[in-house]
Parts: sequence; C-alpha cells; structure tokens
Amino acid sequence: MLVATVAMAAPGAALAQQPGTAPTPGAEPGTAPATSPPPAPQVPAPRPAPTAVTKLLSDERLLSRWAHPADNSYVYSRHSSRSRKVARLRFFTEDGFPEVYLLLKQWTSATGREWVLLRVPKRPNGRTGWVQREALGGFNVVRHQLVVNRKTLQATLYKRGRKIWSARVGIGAAGTPTPRGKFWIREKFRFKNTPVYGTHALGTAAYAPTLSDWPNGGVVGLHGTNQPGLIPGRPSHGCVRIRNAQIARLYRLIPLGTPLHIK
Repeated sequence: MLVATVAMAAPGAALAQQPGTAPTPGAEPGTAPATSPPPAPQVPAPRPAPTAVTKLLSDERLLSRWAHPADNSYVYSRHSSRSRKVARLRFFTEDGFPEVYLLLKQWTSATGREWVLLRVPKRPNGRTGWVQREALGGFNVVRHQLVVNRKTLQATLYKRGRKIWSARVGIGAAGTPTPRGKFWIREKFRFKNTPVYGTHALGTAAYAPTLSDWPNGGVVGLHGTNQPGLIPGRPSHGCVRIRNAQIARLYRLIPLGTPLHIK
C-alpha cells in the first residue's frame, strides 16, 4: 500500500505559479505587480494681466471723429483727473452754435476706464487735452479734409483723399495774418443782409493771432465777400475770403467736424 506524502514548503520558498497568469517581468517571485503613478493634474497657464489700450480716432485726413459735449467737464493735460486742468468743455460756440470737438485718440485703462484726447478751441491755437469718455456725446465720422495753402492762395476740399472742390482765396494781410496749424469746422451758417461776408460762412477752431479783442474773440472764418476782385490776395484781417458762388458750393459739400489744415 502506497502512502501519500505532502511536502511542506520550507519558509522562504517560492509559491507555485497559478495557472493562467504570467509572472511580471522584473518582479520578485511572490510579489504584487507594479503599477504606474497617476498623471499629474493639468495646471492652466496663467492669464496675462490686462494692459492699457490706445486707439486712434482721427488721422485728420482720411477719417476723423468729432463729438458734442455731454457736460462741461474739465479738460486735463493727461488721462488723469489728478493732472493739470487746461480747459473746460462748453456747450456752445462764440456764435451760439452747439460746440464741436475733434477727437484724436481714445485710451482705455487696464480696469476699463476710458479717456479721450481732443483738440480744444481756445487760445493759444493748437491746444489739446483729455476728458473722460462719458463727458462726450456720440462719436460722428467724417471722411473730409480742407486744406488752405497760404503760399499759393488756394483752398482744396478732399473726400477720402480725392479732391472734390477747389478755389482761389484771400487771406490775412501781413499785419493780421491767417494762422497756420491744424483746426476743424465748428459752424455753418448763412447771411442775408451782411454783404461784407457774402452769403455763407464756416466757423473754424482757429483764432486770429493779433486780434484777440475782435468780436467773438477773433475766430477765423471762411466766408464770402462783396469784393471778389481782391481774390486771390491778402486783403483780410485773418479770415479766409472766398467768392460767393464758390463758398456756397463749399457750404453744401463740407460737413461739421471736417479737419482744416492751414499751411
């Protein structure tokens, strides 16, 4: 009679491999299979910090913007109410028309605060300053430019860079010169019983340099005349004289806010 014997596994001996499983390469016999560590969580890239943005509003040649004031806020030397005050917005021109401001740039701070750089109709000529956006009404767009050449005594109106009107002019005499610089058209009006100014006139943001005591502060205008024989020439006190038929046509063609370059 055969007697079955059971071999007792010695301590430390390897256990038999279970059927249907394969040993893990490199693993010690009798140890659990190695597992890969979980992937690291994806950290989103930090967003860039907001920065201030400057936008051009007018190139004063092909596309320009203007606005009426919404209040009489101060105009500052910089886009900050802590900077120097250079002027104050006003609702009406010297002749009682709604005031027009030519807009140059818009600056938006990193926190969304908006300021607008504009030209100021005030002595001395050429002054600019900043106002908060809410101090202005809606923006209006013009695509015109009027150029007055003091040397050739010629005025030319452009639209989208193309000449649409031109005429010979009379300008200021040597003692009362027509100022040079960058201005704009603020007013349009007609005359019925004022022959010296013809039938139509355009008020500008230019001020006569030598006639500060002139009526309404010496604003330089473009207007008709009852002395067409003096055109072309230098017969005026600083205004730009244009023959009546030609100023009437210019009146129809030119919109408010049109940049004016007197050179």
